[in-house]
Amino acid sequence: MPSLYLPCDSLARAVGADEVAKAIATQAEQRQLPLQLQRTSSRGLYWLEPLLEVDTPDGRLGFGPVGAADVPALLDALQGDAASHPLALGRVEDLPYLKNQQRLLFARAGITRPLSLADYRAHGGFEGLTRSIALGGEQTVAAVLDSGLRGRGGAAFPAGIKWRTVRDTPPQQKYVVCNADEGDSGTFADRMLMEGDPFLLIEGMAIAGLAVGASYGYIYVRSEYPQAVATLREALDIARDAGYLGANAGGSGQAFDMEVRVGAGAYICGEETALLDSLEGKRGIVRAKPPIPALQGLFGQPTLVHNVLTLASVPLILAKGAPFYRDYGMGRSLGTMPFQLAGNVRHGGLVERAFGLTLRELVEGYGGGTASGRPLKAAQVGGPLGAWVPPSQFDTPLDYEAFAAMGAMLGHGGVVVADDSLDLARMARFALQFCAEESCGKCTPCRIGSTRGVEVIDRLLAAPDQGRRDEQALILKDLCDTLQYGSLCALGGMTSYPVASALKHFPADFGLAPSEAEQ
Repeated sequence: MPSLYLPCDSLARAVGADEVAKAIATQAEQRQLPLQLQRTSSRGLYWLEPLLEVDTPDGRLGFGPVGAADVPALLDALQGDAASHPLALGRVEDLPYLKNQQRLLFARAGITRPLSLADYRAHGGFEGLTRSIALGGEQTVAAVLDSGLRGRGGAAFPAGIKWRTVRDTPPQQKYVVCNADEGDSGTFADRMLMEGDPFLLIEGMAIAGLAVGASYGYIYVRSEYPQAVATLREALDIARDAGYLGANAGGSGQAFDMEVRVGAGAYICGEETALLDSLEGKRGIVRAKPPIPALQGLFGQPTLVHNVLTLASVPLILAKGAPFYRDYGMGRSLGTMPFQLAGNVRHGGLVERAFGLTLRELVEGYGGGTASGRPLKAAQVGGPLGAWVPPSQFDTPLDYEAFAAMGAMLGHGGVVVADDSLDLARMARFALQFCAEESCGKCTPCRIGSTRGVEVIDRLLAAPDQGRRDEQALILKDLCDTLQYGSLCALGGMTSYPVASALKHFPADFGLAPSEAEQ
């Protein structure tokens, strides 16, 4: 019998992958079949999970979504004409959703076992670290700068500039901190990578630490990701035992080690300075800048702070070279981005493509439109504080500058799709309510403005006549300006995006006429 592969990803398990694995084991024992089932990472084709793959001479054949009740018939089919089974998908690599992607970060997704160091090495693992050690810290920093890599957490700040700043500070205790507090709605790329390819993040952090002169690192993971936490901790032990971490990390002659810390679920701790306060054992409250964390961060020491996808991009840049990486993308948005499709979408999942494809290609091409079959109304890009983009703007390329020009942002790459039944006025109210509940309370615009915003929308929706609605709409617009330009951090500053975009593009949901909403 051929080898079988089934994801151990949290989502796959949530929809029954563990039950499928048990059914396979039971059937194999009853039939006395020498089956070998390997639990791998997920491909990210989430609408097909649990996705069972089978080795064939022509490559892996896929079946999905598979339930435990399907297993007996599937095993029968595997002993005959497997391709004729109703759940057969053909060669997984040939599925258009996967074949048309450009997977750099997620090249191992669905192929390797998360905690197999042998699998990771067999697919290019630790080549970047070896190359970085050979080049030395200065040339490693130069490679990251030359690659054009920008922070994937939302701010899109050039990564190499951060590295240069931390490296050039006087020799002292320095830290690398990974922001894995993935809290945006519709995002799951960080979780997928930490659960499915943990050595990639470890390698990226080791490269960063050795290059900037840091001797210790922290991965700050949200408490809602228990499987990611457990996987990372086990992977750290494996990497340490193999010599990639410790007093002589990777044979570099330098010390670098790291640990996992678990956050308590506060959205504000996704902001880098609030995260640092949390790591120090304090309540997560945003710090004023300057000083920036690169100069005075964790415990007052120079600290390199990046999110998961940024650090995980580094090993490939070092292994393949900066020119290889910057050949992907457009303008100043270089490399690839793992976009995450969620919400009311037919084919939800992860799509890694170079910057430059359009939102329409992503939502309608990969996503297949709405799951409900109703017309598309909007897509929220960039998390709960991202703008609502109408279909008229779906041909905008997914590029940091292009989105900023239309008052939107790419953020962490989450795209939540909505059909024409969604009330955008209620979603605008939710954004303000969310901000009020998650605010750290340090600055007035965020602390008070978000609460006043909920009240303004309530008055607007309850207004008895057009004149009163127009009046409240103007107040709401002024409040959005105050939030955007007066808040200390992005939580308050970006709460204006979903509110202002809903007001502009969907005035009817507020009881406003188009011309009045766009004044």
